[in-house]
Amino acid sequence: MTGRPGTAVLSPSLRARFGLIAGLAALVVVVLGLRYAGDGKPGMVDGWIQPAVDGVRSPWRQVALAMDYLGEPAGSVVVVVATVTGCLLLRHPRAAVLTVVGVGMTVGTATLLKHLAGRTIHGGYLSYPSGHTAFVTALALAVALPATGRLGLGRTAGTLLVLAVALVAGAAMGWTQVALGAHYPTDVLGGWCTALAVVPGTAWLVDRMADAGWRKGR
Repeated sequence: MTGRPGTAVLSPSLRARFGLIAGLAALVVVVLGLRYAGDGKPGMVDGWIQPAVDGVRSPWRQVALAMDYLGEPAGSVVVVVATVTGCLLLRHPRAAVLTVVGVGMTVGTATLLKHLAGRTIHGGYLSYPSGHTAFVTALALAVALPATGRLGLGRTAGTLLVLAVALVAGAAMGWTQVALGAHYPTDVLGGWCTALAVVPGTAWLVDRMADAGWRKGR
């Protein structure tokens, strides 16, 4: 250890708020999962949104394909490694740990939920929740949560920053998935909420374990 506990990845002032947000997000994930369990067609909300987004043409299709690559195994590894490297260069090892563990836990949870929900698209591909959306949102949260502490933001400003970053990242990847026909809009919402449900709790655990290790090493 360095002789000091290090900067928290989840600011103490944000813990209660993001605990509540994580709980509400988990509830949305469960409700949508139950609603569309075993289904293989778009729901009412999907029917409103999907026609306006699905089937984009060039050059937007190329943009969508490039963004989609970031959620594929090869692309996601590159993005995670780059983010971890940046965290270490900024001397924020907790953020590096959160990036790896938070993203990993989110993707693992999304994968498990796909099999539990059993919702399909295009005749057999598991679709709920969107793993690509969950991945990108989790990565955004893993960057934004530590940034609030580094920037010294208060409770309201910190909460707004984190939610705004998560919303932009999730919306961008969500648009990509619907535009390419890979997911229903409600799959995207489920993926976004999966990240919101998992990452704050993971950040709290990273802080607890790091603080415990620091006290033990004193």
